[in-house]
Amino acid sequence: MSRIDQTVSFPLSRIASALMLTALFPLSPAFAARTVTDDTVVVTATRTAQTADESLAAVQVIRREDIERAQANDVAELLRFFAGVDIARSGGPGQQTSLFLRGSESNHTLLLIDGVKVNNATDGAAAWQNIDPHLIERIEIVRGPRSSLYGSEAIGGVIQIFTRKPTATVSQGGGFGIGTNNTVRGDARVAGTRGIFRSSFGLSFQGTDGFQTLSSQTGDRGYNNKTFTAEVGADLGAVDVAFSLWSAQGKTEYYDFFATPIDQDYNNRISAITLSANPMANWSSTLKLSLTEDRIDQNQSSDVAETERWAADWQNTVQLGETQLLTAGAYASNENVNSVSFGTPLNEDRNVAAVFAQDQVTIGNVSAVVAARYTDDEYFDDETTWNATLGYRFNDRAGIYASAGTGYKAPTLFDLFGFAGNPDLDPEKSENYEIGLKYRVSAGNHLALTAFRNDIDDLVTYDFVNNVLKNIDRTRTRGVELDYRYAFGDWSGYVSGTLQDPEDRTTGDQLLRRAKRTAAATVNYKLGSYQLGARVLASSKRDDFGGEMDSYVVWDLNASKTVNRNLSLRGRLENAFDKDYETVRGYKTQGRAVYLNVVFSGEGV
Repeated sequence: MSRIDQTVSFPLSRIASALMLTALFPLSPAFAARTVTDDTVVVTATRTAQTADESLAAVQVIRREDIERAQANDVAELLRFFAGVDIARSGGPGQQTSLFLRGSESNHTLLLIDGVKVNNATDGAAAWQNIDPHLIERIEIVRGPRSSLYGSEAIGGVIQIFTRKPTATVSQGGGFGIGTNNTVRGDARVAGTRGIFRSSFGLSFQGTDGFQTLSSQTGDRGYNNKTFTAEVGADLGAVDVAFSLWSAQGKTEYYDFFATPIDQDYNNRISAITLSANPMANWSSTLKLSLTEDRIDQNQSSDVAETERWAADWQNTVQLGETQLLTAGAYASNENVNSVSFGTPLNEDRNVAAVFAQDQVTIGNVSAVVAARYTDDEYFDDETTWNATLGYRFNDRAGIYASAGTGYKAPTLFDLFGFAGNPDLDPEKSENYEIGLKYRVSAGNHLALTAFRNDIDDLVTYDFVNNVLKNIDRTRTRGVELDYRYAFGDWSGYVSGTLQDPEDRTTGDQLLRRAKRTAAATVNYKLGSYQLGARVLASSKRDDFGGEMDSYVVWDLNASKTVNRNLSLRGRLENAFDKDYETVRGYKTQGRAVYLNVVFSGEGV
């Protein structure tokens, strides 16, 4: 959840949509019988399992080994090194962090943790800065609208985080680390399976004094985070039952709008019960009941922001022969905002109900995916969104696809009833077109090229004349993205780049805090028991409130030493060349910093 008294995440920059051109990719749903070209399985693009090569979408996967090599302190540090992702952070660890995917707004990317929607009901954004990578198994990034499957917020795309799960045997692991700014961190995890039961528990802690966040102020702003994850499940034969929990809580020190040093306590939590069954050999059914909670307490005032969402998500997948996979389901939620901002209370709730369906068909080398969702929201009549994709596979190594789709972002309860609120606001809407190519150069070497266009209309903007929010802005983003993951002997890594034109169609200006050109690359080299790595990120200049931010290139270096099968030593040099740059104007970023970690693991019967 974002701060109550700071609007740094910005619904103000009227973001861009995206233009379509050329990009190609291999397709075919995972259910179709054909040679598997990449064993990285993804589920977010279609809500069904398929390999990354087969997916008819622009998909990236951050795997567990990528997370371990990067040694990042939060998930935003991982995501910024991938195509189409712009990160804007108002200072150091724990500070307000916004993510812009394909030039869309900071609340136009849907975040899921283990299938549960995280975006809060106050401003529609997610607290990226509070998510610890040490308890994450993998992250899937799907660029392009997915409102046809997931509803509101999925305009720029969907990012899904999968926490670490129970293992086949009893295992345990953890680590301890220290670093610049008096940073101390640690984590521990135990998991295993016994008969029909399985469980996994993880705990992590991070504390830091931080650094000078505002360029105009000299004081450091600290941060701490305690994260707990758990999953307990049982395979009862007819049905599989699982309970899961993800919780992050702590304190953030920051400067308010008037540059006054203050702090707040935060608590982000997701609880879920998942019931899974196979009523027939070709039919799987899953019901997920979840509660998402966010709370911020200001420690220098009585202001508080509390939101919660109760949700039920029912999905059914039916295999129809060897060529067709049908998915259909229903969704219902109740969300509530109970807040006090600058002494003004807000206590409102809303009910949302939806049904969705998707059909995946593969006949020979031709594949097609069609999906649609109907949403009934009590604060606007209804919304129907859709996606349609057609692909052709030339052979087992290469294929192309073309797709079109729509997305929407519902006005938040704060938009409707908060400061300058307008109960008559309509949803923000998008149209997206893209073409993609995916090519498997060789084993371990995969290339993807995508061209896109995304138009967004009815953006909610503050009307200064009438002191009210209105649907008046329009944006367009057109661009091309490149992803290349490679592996040659002891060398591995990936290259990622984006060329885009994020344009405010109302003014003709470049959208705030979004770069027209970004490129990132990683290189990893295995030398016996040593692992050496580097990450580089280059960004062109970006506009912001009151001026322009310069382009920059920043390097991270990392290394690890495997002492034995249970113990390894790791180190990271962040911003190795001490580059002075900004991602939010007037806020500093981390200079050169060193982090050292000891990591242990073990496995038993």
